Amino acid sequence: MAAAAVTLPSLCLAALTLLNFVFVFGTGAEFVRFLSFRAIYRNLTGGAPVCVDSVSWGQALRDQAVVRALCVDGGLVLLFALQHSALAWAPVKQACRAVLGVMNRAFYVFTTALALQVMMRCWRPVSGAPCLWSVSSAPWDTWLPLLCFVLHFVCWLVICSILLIFDYPELLGIKQVYYHCLGLGDPLAMKSPRAQRLYAHLRHPVFLELCAVLWAVPCLPPDRLLLAAGLTAYLGLGHSLDPQDCAYLGAQLHSKLRLFSEPQGSPSAGAPNHRQD
Repeated sequence: MAAAAVTLPSLCLAALTLLNFVFVFGTGAEFVRFLSFRAIYRNLTGGAPVCVDSVSWGQALRDQAVVRALCVDGGLVLLFALQHSALAWAPVKQACRAVLGVMNRAFYVFTTALALQVMMRCWRPVSGAPCLWSVSSAPWDTWLPLLCFVLHFVCWLVICSILLIFDYPELLGIKQVYYHCLGLGDPLAMKSPRAQRLYAHLRHPVFLELCAVLWAVPCLPPDRLLLAAGLTAYLGLGHSLDPQDCAYLGAQLHSKLRLFSEPQGSPSAGAPNHRQD
């Protein structure tokens, strides 16, 4: 049965999904570099300062180069927010599902990665204006970048762990294609109603960690301030958990901690679970 289901269209879908995964994974790695490495590496290696403290905010905002750069950066943040929200809007989502079918989720993450690529490649740093804050005196000019590096490392580690817990093949659209090729239906339909409700509300499961990465930097130039404020506001507006979702998350966390704390040979550790939660 499984061999008969693997047809040429199924192989094409699988190949497109694999290529999409490579593109999205590469974009994610580049996004880590864009948010963390670029903001901290300059301070750790003693690079040229990005802030001009001798210029006041009034003078900087009258500089056409600064204004143009901020307008471009603001437009890039807006472009990402529009893409991420428009394709998640129910009527647009239904239309995309009707046209793309099982590739709908993969198309969503592909356009998200494409929007991030445009933002990262077209981003214009602002170097002719003062920073909101900047640490330049010893010993904090060395210790603060190191502390930020450790915090960013921990936050990205937590983000990757959360993505693994939340079934990253399904988040990237891989599982939908795999189930379709084997005739297993929609993987989301196999989850419990409480899990489906949580997935409908939890737009951004890494809100706090991303906010820490955005704001915990040794210096905050105007373009970084615009990026951090824009993405924080967007992530906050898309966060719609209610008490039922929080109770479900707490129950799932408790059950997973209990599973890891019990011996491997105990009856409860090996109890079957026929429905995904």
